[in-house]
Amino acid sequence: MGRNLLPAASILVLALHAPAHAQGDREGLTQSSGLGDIIVTAQKREQSLNDVPLSITAASGQKLQDQGITNVGDLVKIVPGFNYTESAYATPVYTLRGIGFYDTSLAAKPTVSIYQDQIPVPFSIMTRGATLDLERVEVLKGPQGTLFGSNATGGAINYIAARPTSSFKAGIDAGIARFGEISGGGFISGPLSDTLRARVAVRTEQGGAWQRSYTRDDKLGDRNFTTGRLLVDFEPSDKVRFELNLNGFIDKSDGQAAQLIGVVPLGNPARLGPLGTYPVAPLNNRDADWTPEQAPKRDDWYYQTALRGDFDVSDDVTLTSITSWSKYSNDADIDPDGVSLRDYFYNTTGKITAFSQELRLSGRNDGLSWILGANYSREKTYQQDDAGPYDESTSAYQFVDAGLGIPFFVYSQYSRQKFINKAIFANIDYDIGDFVTLHGGVRYTDTKIDFAGCTADRGKALGFGIENLVNFIRGGAGMAPINIPADGCVTIDANTLTVGEVKKSLSEDNISWRAGIDLKPSKDVLLYASVSKGYKSGSFPLLSASDASQLNPVTQESITAYEIGTKLTLLNNSAQINAAIFYYDYSNKQLKGRLVANPDIFGPLEALVNVPRSRVQGAEIQLDLAPTDGLRVSIGATYLDTKIKGSFVNYDSYGNQVDFGGSAFPYTPQYQIVMDGQYDWRLGGDATAFIGANLNFQSDTKAVLGDARATPSPELSERGGLTIADYALVDLRAGLGFAEDRYKISLFVRNLTDKYYWSNATRITDTTVRFSGRPRTFGVNFSARY
Repeated sequence: MGRNLLPAASILVLALHAPAHAQGDREGLTQSSGLGDIIVTAQKREQSLNDVPLSITAASGQKLQDQGITNVGDLVKIVPGFNYTESAYATPVYTLRGIGFYDTSLAAKPTVSIYQDQIPVPFSIMTRGATLDLERVEVLKGPQGTLFGSNATGGAINYIAARPTSSFKAGIDAGIARFGEISGGGFISGPLSDTLRARVAVRTEQGGAWQRSYTRDDKLGDRNFTTGRLLVDFEPSDKVRFELNLNGFIDKSDGQAAQLIGVVPLGNPARLGPLGTYPVAPLNNRDADWTPEQAPKRDDWYYQTALRGDFDVSDDVTLTSITSWSKYSNDADIDPDGVSLRDYFYNTTGKITAFSQELRLSGRNDGLSWILGANYSREKTYQQDDAGPYDESTSAYQFVDAGLGIPFFVYSQYSRQKFINKAIFANIDYDIGDFVTLHGGVRYTDTKIDFAGCTADRGKALGFGIENLVNFIRGGAGMAPINIPADGCVTIDANTLTVGEVKKSLSEDNISWRAGIDLKPSKDVLLYASVSKGYKSGSFPLLSASDASQLNPVTQESITAYEIGTKLTLLNNSAQINAAIFYYDYSNKQLKGRLVANPDIFGPLEALVNVPRSRVQGAEIQLDLAPTDGLRVSIGATYLDTKIKGSFVNYDSYGNQVDFGGSAFPYTPQYQIVMDGQYDWRLGGDATAFIGANLNFQSDTKAVLGDARATPSPELSERGGLTIADYALVDLRAGLGFAEDRYKISLFVRNLTDKYYWSNATRITDTTVRFSGRPRTFGVNFSARY
């Protein structure tokens, strides 16, 4: 690990000599005095948070509601080390402890897996409704491959829904915020019979257009999102339990427009036209630009059906089955170029179907807790991107300028994929007396991915240019000419000098494992050490592929993680400290890069690539305090040091060959700090009040490997290029409760200082753009509970 880990070790040393913490909240987490106890299911069984030898952030549904956390990306407010990136193409990218995968296709498997009540949500694009009506959320850091499977190398996020109740309960929530955004929802819960309970929850968000064009009078950003869930619990006997979960969402919201920060033409600069003098965006969160007839817009829907059954085979052994079926439909207009010209635009349509079945036995006897199980999953995806028209893009004239054809203003690209995943797993925890616990887990996974796709013509213009190019090369080799039909595939196989659909398969297997030891010298002290190995499956890209080699998959990546940590409860449960240092040995990191085909026809081409060797090292600390009745303070910090090891030669966003050896990872701030405090007190009678604040700080990072300021444009470099500047966001909240908090009204301000910040910067054909964060937002929320 070397001397570079000294800052991490220093954080841990300070942690071990500091006062301490544990997160406690007003609902879902016990809080009779002090910080209370938090029960989690991180190891697929109920345990106290402070008994689990993992780094976990847990928060109740009430805490999420208080802090305005309504989607997965908002978890940056409470989870140090977690990072959310708004991609240029609407697919969210989640990173945890520096482990993330920036690929924007629907079929991109994540490195941070999302679950609802242990039910998998296999693709990041499907996670939008996960935060509805929750009991709590658990964020598990580090590889979770043994219990949660592949694609959890960064960690796993498990949302636990509020369960049906044994007596009638109901709630109503409503809110109104700046820019005219309104929200509303509620739940009804209670028994239907002695053995049957149900809960229905729904939430809708409408309006709130917060972006504005800086070249005309136009707005963007309206929400039109509705999500719902039905839970039914059935207990026919004291040994048998069933949980039915039906959930879904409909999203017809506006997308986000980008901010232009510079122009670097992809093709002939003489073709720039009005783009060459287009003004860059003002430096604030609201101003952006888009083409009016191509405004970003979604028309998506998703539903999931899941059934869990638990059967107590004996007093010590339980058989659990979890079955789920999900379907997602996507139809979105994407305009990511940051200008109101036809430089780049496409409509993306797609479908995902996903089936999952897990069967496991679990038990506990004589200090031994064990799990033995098997998992099968099958997913099918289809995505088609119809690009154009973009007659104001320099790339549309590449064949004209080369003397090979006519301008092409439209094309499409598509992929069909099928994923089959089979796994068996086992996990044990063995208590040696009250002082020592040993942990071990292993999982064998077999994965197969079938892929078919290409870039296709729409109207013959692109096909005409590709046909002329290929026939020119074939003629020099003494080969007969080919003919590309209208709307046919134009992806070139450089080995055979033919064009057509690309079909490939990828079959891989792996063994994930984990071993660890805990020392618990007292009920208030836990010391742990662990080593684990996890894998993320290989992946095929979806991109504008002129050469078949661009559609080659990346192979599976792996992480071997070493971690030591502590969980200390102090001062009569009024202080808790959780701290850890960790080192990840990273093999074959998956990255969006570039390659040069043979023969070299188009220069560096976008593709997925594997980085042979890299590493992550760091430390984290979370301190929770309850110094007096009603006052809760939480402080969390993460230090990360990421690095590509050895030489790794590839191409930057502007086509320059660079050795990225020694580079830090993209989207990985070196420092993150989250702070939150709330004070609750009685006003007299049955009235209460609260006031709270939240601080979220991230140090600067970058959106690419290497020097993010190195661009062909001095003006663009001065504006920061592809860097992501550091920022600190402050949120405030205050409210009143009546009738023992059955009725509440609260006020909030988010991004109090109206800080200008952005989560992504990228090159889009001729333009380089940013995706800004939300401006200052304020509003009022109302709630009632019955």
